[in-house]
Amino acid sequence: MNKEILRLALPNILSNLTIPLLGMVDLYLMGHLNSSLFMGAVALGGVIFNFIYWGFSFLRMSISGISAQSFGSGNQQEMALVLQRGLIIAVGGSILLLVLQWPLAHISFNLLEGSKSVKEIARGYFFVRIWAAPAAISLMVFSGWFLGMQNSVYPMIISVSVNIVNVLCSIFFVRGLNMEAEGVALGSVVGQYFGLILAVYYFFRKYRWAWHFFTVRIESLKKDFVRFMNVGRDIFIRTLGIIAVFTFFTSRSAGIGDTTLAANSVLLQFLLFFSYFLDGFAYAAEAMVGRWFGAGKKAQLKLTIRLLFQWGAAMGILFTIVYAMAGKYLLLLFTDQPDVIECGTAFLPWVIILPVVSFGSYIWDGVFIGATASVAMRNTMVIAVVFFFFLPFYLLYPILNNHALWLGMVLFMFARGVLLTILFPRLLK
Repeated sequence: MNKEILRLALPNILSNLTIPLLGMVDLYLMGHLNSSLFMGAVALGGVIFNFIYWGFSFLRMSISGISAQSFGSGNQQEMALVLQRGLIIAVGGSILLLVLQWPLAHISFNLLEGSKSVKEIARGYFFVRIWAAPAAISLMVFSGWFLGMQNSVYPMIISVSVNIVNVLCSIFFVRGLNMEAEGVALGSVVGQYFGLILAVYYFFRKYRWAWHFFTVRIESLKKDFVRFMNVGRDIFIRTLGIIAVFTFFTSRSAGIGDTTLAANSVLLQFLLFFSYFLDGFAYAAEAMVGRWFGAGKKAQLKLTIRLLFQWGAAMGILFTIVYAMAGKYLLLLFTDQPDVIECGTAFLPWVIILPVVSFGSYIWDGVFIGATASVAMRNTMVIAVVFFFFLPFYLLYPILNNHALWLGMVLFMFARGVLLTILFPRLLK
């Protein structure tokens, strides 16, 4: 069973590692310009796209769970129709985003805190990167479906390729063409469309059979569509909770000051770097748990979950040790600006403890997604956001200032894991 877990987890970890690399390169390129405003602007602009893409990430998660269950039951027609439904929603949603990009930008920058100079740069970043939306959202659909087919190699190749192209283009546009923030945005656009072309190629290379099940008949598409949308709705609400936390975190950081915004943006890369390791095992959980649920194999399900938690705990301990020993040196990789480094060092202890308190939330997410237990995920997320992030922050911010943000983040991550642990016995029943 460990071999199966690693077969699915390792390609996802490898592909995920290129994602924080991309964020690191963007911060490095902006951090070595002539002002810290560029780092803050890319972080602020990135918040809007986190909101957009995390909002659509329900497609990847609902598709991976439902398609994995269809795979476990051997229903080829439903496997294909799950992909078609997802692509229809992806295309429709991305067209809507492009049409509404100006009002979306106006509302977003009015809601977000930050200095006028930072927002000015962030707007230029936004209006370039928004054109990557159709490719980025469609890639979520393909990635979730490939994973449901128990194939983690294709998503790995696509993700690595997207991020390598993105990094190379960003470096060329910023260093070669002196494009500043618009350069890293344009790099994202080029990378996403390259990935979409690659995903379509791999689909027809191995899964051409699914194309023959695609249909224009409304009756066939509507079948099981209610279940698909119900799961998607709950995961969307759950994802909105994560968006609310990270958006508020970055926006409030900007309200504290440009230096704090830059420092917190760097420290968040530490959390994201760890999360991409754990997401590899969470993705394995989605595929394997969905498969065992679809096949009705309860013993394999329990064994898989136990082994996944052993891997998660080991990763949590390892990262806490690494961040404790090398955290100050890792800060220097992102920026050479003394004020940002000094500010980041003061809040580094919060990042050090995050891996050991948060690994459970990642593993449980994968388990519950694979089981399409979306109601439990939605409810626990709402509780964690309201009572373990926002309530502690507002109570303690007058005393702790930026430390209150980090305390809320730690409590939020820990609470998600605890609450899902409490609900797991109901899932088995």
